[in-house]
Amino acid sequence: MITIENLRKSYGKLQVLKDVSVSFGAGRVVSVIGPNGSGKTTMSKCILGMVLPDSGDIKIEGESVLKKYAYRSQIGYMPQIGRYPENMKIRQVIQMIRDIRKDAKVVDEELIGLYGLEGMYEKRMGSLSGGTKQKVSAALAFMFDPKILILDEPTAGLDPISAEILKCKILKEKKRGKLILITSHIMSEIEEVADEVMCMMDGHVKFHETIADIKAHTNEERLGKAIAKIMEEE
Repeated sequence: MITIENLRKSYGKLQVLKDVSVSFGAGRVVSVIGPNGSGKTTMSKCILGMVLPDSGDIKIEGESVLKKYAYRSQIGYMPQIGRYPENMKIRQVIQMIRDIRKDAKVVDEELIGLYGLEGMYEKRMGSLSGGTKQKVSAALAFMFDPKILILDEPTAGLDPISAEILKCKILKEKKRGKLILITSHIMSEIEEVADEVMCMMDGHVKFHETIADIKAHTNEERLGKAIAKIMEEE
């Protein structure tokens, strides 16, 4: 589904991505972890076309997507902090995105219903709590039935029930053959939804393995302990 080849990116003298090569398959949930500044966000932004790498390539289903734009319609993106025009109402934001994507053949409004957003349609974005903004961001990410989803700390700010709704939606879409990349620091959450963990450190891929293999290699039942053990060994 996505193949990244020798990706490099620097900001001035700071090298953020250092020959990153990795592949992600369809029908998988991959958790991308690593400390702040490890390159996770820059890699995601390169996939989204928001950042142009200095060298290397990104292919989706075998086709290079660098300097192209049409492929973005296949990706749903949920930022860690959604920034919306404060004076716009929830209804207006959703309608605006629908107008932009009027060519979309499928509109998935399941999360709008599950989160009860219709009942808040007349509320202005500037008046919403962080958790409610997260619900809007989640609904928009899934709305146009994308083949790929990139979710950045998706449950941050969500109450436990809303977080559970989102996790169920992630697993449901995985079963439909979608690739879902999630950045998260919550190990228990990763263990619930992810198939694989990719760890980045200092611009490199430190490891990329299935959760089952990580646990088998470390003889640990808990993912958090297993990853801590790998870090200690290194």
